[in-house]
Order: sequence, then C-alpha cells, then structure tokens
Amino acid sequence: MDFSLTREHDMIREMARKFADQEITPGLAERDRAHESDPDTLRKMGAAGLLGIGIPGKYDGSDTDYISLGIVCEELERGDTSARVVMSVHSGLHCLTTLQWGTPEQKMRWLPPLARGEKVGAFGLTEPDAGSDAVNIKTRAERSGDEYILNGQKTWISLADYADQFLVVAVTDPNASNKAKGMSAFIVNRHTPGFSSRAIKGKLGVRAGNTGEIFFDNVRVSAADRLGEEGDGFKVAMSALDHGRYTVAAGAVGIITACLEASVRYANDRKVGGEPIGRKQLVQQMIAKMAQGRDIGRLLYYQVGWMKNVGLRHTREVSLAKWTNCNTAFEAANDAIEIHGAYGFTDEFPVERHFRNSRGAVIYEGTREIHQLMQAEYALGYRSDRPLDRVLPTYPFGENA
Repeated sequence: MDFSLTREHDMIREMARKFADQEITPGLAERDRAHESDPDTLRKMGAAGLLGIGIPGKYDGSDTDYISLGIVCEELERGDTSARVVMSVHSGLHCLTTLQWGTPEQKMRWLPPLARGEKVGAFGLTEPDAGSDAVNIKTRAERSGDEYILNGQKTWISLADYADQFLVVAVTDPNASNKAKGMSAFIVNRHTPGFSSRAIKGKLGVRAGNTGEIFFDNVRVSAADRLGEEGDGFKVAMSALDHGRYTVAAGAVGIITACLEASVRYANDRKVGGEPIGRKQLVQQMIAKMAQGRDIGRLLYYQVGWMKNVGLRHTREVSLAKWTNCNTAFEAANDAIEIHGAYGFTDEFPVERHFRNSRGAVIYEGTREIHQLMQAEYALGYRSDRPLDRVLPTYPFGENA
C-alpha cells in the first residue's frame, strides 16, 4: 500500500496554492463584506488550466488524475470557499458527470470548451420544495418530437448567473410507479429562450460566490442534449453528487488547514502574562484537533480519489469523507475563533469568514443528518451499492476515456 503522492501532485498543489494566494485572496475581504462575486475569477481559473483538472487530454483537459482534482479543491478553499465552489459545480458536478454519462459525440462536443475554460458548467437539482428528497422534484420535461419542453424552477444553484450551461434533472414521466425512474437529465444552454436566473442575496457564508435560482419557461431542449437515457435522471444526479461530495470533502480540508495556520500564527504572536498563548494547554488541545482533522481528512479524500482512479464505486466512502471533513471544518473554525478571542468575532481575521463558510458545507451536497443516516444504513446492512451502470474513465486515461 503506497500513500505517497507523486511529484506531479506536489507541483499541482504548489500551483493551486499560489493561484489562491495571488488571485483569490487579494480584495477578498472587501468582496465578502459587499456580498460581491468576481466574475473575472472564472476567466483566471480557466487561463491557469484549473478548469481542466481531472479531464482527459483528448478533451483538452490536463490529463491529471482525480486525486489532483481533490488537491486543487483543498488549496482553493484554503483561500476561500467561493473558489472551491467553482471547481465543485464546474468540474465535479458538471464535467465529471458528463464524462461519465455522455455519449462519445456529447463528450467531444461539450467537454473541450469546458476544459479550456471557454465555458463554465453548473448543476441544477435542488428545488424550493425538494432538497434532500430529490425524487420529489417538480420541474417537468415534456417530450415534443425531437425536443423536450422544460418548465420549473431550481434553487440554491452555484454560478446561477455566470454558468454557460447547466446539467438539469427534470421529471419526464410523472406517472412512473417508481419516481426515481421517471426523471431524466439534460444539458441546458443559458441562452435558450425561456431560461432566466436570479441571484440569492443575504447569505450567511460564501458571500464572494454567486448563488441563485434558475427558471424554465417553456425552454426547448433537443433530445440530443439529454444526458443518459430517458429515465436515467436520478442515477445521473446521484453520480453527480458522488463527484460533488468528493470536491466538497477535499475543500473542507482546506478550511481546516487555513484555520490551523491562522491559529498557529495568532497563538505564537499573542502573549498573555509574558508568554505566547500557544503555551496554554487548552489552546494546544484545539490546535492538535485541527492537525488531527487535517490529516484524517486528507486520508479520507485521497482514498476516494484513488477509488475514482481505478474505477471503483465509492458512494459510501465519499459520503463518509464529506460528512467527517465538513463537520471537522466547522469545529476547526469554531475553535479558531475561540483561540482568537474577541478578534475572532470580527472580520479583521479570516477565521470569522471560514466559520461562516464552513456552516454551508454541513448542509449542501447532502446534509450531515443525511450522511449520518447513510453511514448507519451501510453499517446495519440496510444499504448496499451495486456496480455503476456507467463508470468514470480510469486513470491513466486511455481508450476507456
């Protein structure tokens, strides 16, 4: 069993960290206070090659493995969650799902401009009345010849105002005895008549990122833009969530690392009674928990990345990584505020932002309660995973891509 990362992994980490420090962090505090996202971030990420991470070279991707995608997400979220969210929705939810479910023609048509950063993809599943219970979505896609007519609404959509195309799940057979088999997935272009979006304001966290709602008013989508067969929509969505949860789990380690680094600096600089507060055992206890969480979190997402590389289903493992790492990130941010004392309660230090951002990750991509129930059902034998109908290309990418 080899736990070592390659030189390429080290170079990718260095590149992603440098990008976050130079392109994400400057001006971040002001954008966060103003609840403003920077659309130029998408262009910069594309130019840096980040949006092609984990995509085979035949589609103009970087030809790097899935562990590399996790490393990039970790380093970007060490800077700010808003940057990692771009990777989650574009690379994880949209590109990897297209890579897994698309026909050869669809992959060749959609993936190259996405990998080059010329276009940005997003994902639409959640609705006002359907969150964790995804089978109860109401957005409808009615067949009309060689097209589908979409009507409905999606909410809490990251990059709602910026993405060029959306992977959308809708009901195609409302009378299906099994609701999950009455859903289909589509790639919808932003500029299709009847499509519109609206930003959600007043968020607790991820204030420097764009989140919103998308609407479909008789939006016509070609049958050639359906991803998978009719009735595959639920399976497509669950596959997408496996990819998205991987990026979120990896990103959570970035928050833990950021909180650890900020807390170590403050604990060494802040003196009480003539000595650094880092000498206090209760402060040391919190620092130790962060270091523990960082290292455990990395092992959890490295395992999932390896499973992706070799083509193994990983629904249980990625659920465990997402649940564990996001809970740990929230606890680390809470402890970081405690270490900073009153200063941690202000936006003078970054830990206040990490605390707000980490709270969202406990909810999205499956709430912690959902993941806790999933892990219990696996342990009790009530849940098991069948082999995937369609698997991701294994790494190194070859003809199977």
